[in-house]
Amino acid sequence: MINILSSILNNYETFKEASLTGRYINATHISNPLKKATSNFEVEVLGESTLGEPIHLIKVGSGKLKILMWSQMHGNESTTTKAVFDMLNVFSDHSQDFVVKDILSNCTLYIIPMLNPDGARSYSRVNANEIDLNRDAKNLTQVESQVLRKTFDDLQPDFCFNLHDQRTIFSAGANEIPAILSFLTPSEDIGRSLTKSREESMKVIGAIYEDLSKLISNKIGRYDDGYNANCTGDTFQSLGVPTILFEAGHSKGDYARDKTREYVLYALFSGLNAIATQAYKKVETSTYFNIPENEKLFYDLILRNAEINGKNVDIAIQFKEILKDEEVTFLPFVENISPKLEFFGHKEINCDFKNVTLPDHNLLTENVIVDKILVNYEVLMIN
Repeated sequence: MINILSSILNNYETFKEASLTGRYINATHISNPLKKATSNFEVEVLGESTLGEPIHLIKVGSGKLKILMWSQMHGNESTTTKAVFDMLNVFSDHSQDFVVKDILSNCTLYIIPMLNPDGARSYSRVNANEIDLNRDAKNLTQVESQVLRKTFDDLQPDFCFNLHDQRTIFSAGANEIPAILSFLTPSEDIGRSLTKSREESMKVIGAIYEDLSKLISNKIGRYDDGYNANCTGDTFQSLGVPTILFEAGHSKGDYARDKTREYVLYALFSGLNAIATQAYKKVETSTYFNIPENEKLFYDLILRNAEINGKNVDIAIQFKEILKDEEVTFLPFVENISPKLEFFGHKEINCDFKNVTLPDHNLLTENVIVDKILVNYEVLMIN
């Protein structure tokens, strides 16, 4: 593991951007961290969102290799935004570390911390026009998509980091291990050809995997690489720029994604170090393919061995994220009731074949939101 990771690991709380907490991060929340960034880095406004919120670019370093990264393309995916500002704090406060010096002397980072501020404000995947920006790379119908593409064209980066969150449903392979982090080198065509840019990004991901496996062994996944010409990563990759998709996933009990945020920070530094030192070139592409492919094997909660209407069943509950009073709340939604669910729960409760009903004693069914149920007439709080 590179020295900077060990140093951050031992001092993470000193680098963590304390003003950014929880899942709900909008443009107001990042205003103070942005102001702080102006004292150490170059910050400019690239343009405005559909509703007129500024879209910022932060320039860090002075090296020849140009790396473009963007976060919150989906407004409700905020973990990587927090990690980006943690990273800036490391650059500011740890500037004499030789790894930081290597990165900033060999690379210039161009960071868009919040590409979709309207979606961030409403805590939605889409922008104000209800368009998924990550499906707008081909047609470029939205101002936010146009801002990103113009930045890409103007900079002509050597690498791209596409920063996202993924749902709690993903496992790291076909087993009972959640994917805390996942990565992808997007395809350039339907045949998923192994082009030069794909191989370069595979090697960077391989370097990250080798570093991070020491911290979260077996909890790193590889995202599906099905080709979609409308996706930004696929588009930039097809233009010959190695592009890496980062997906911040779920760690047990970490619905605020604070622990995952820390691992994203390590992954960012690992990838940047591999590029700055060219160490990634020594990594075999087979390392990438050794990363287990994500599967959708998890629910947030499974109630095992429940009795409903005289039948023994398992009850799968998935949390729906809803913005309420400036906070994200998690509403338990009954998604699946089956005799034997071949899935895993981030939390599982054995009902010991007892009768389960709604609080009003009515039948529990799929597609309902329940914050509590009755198990043999005793209240069980779900959330």
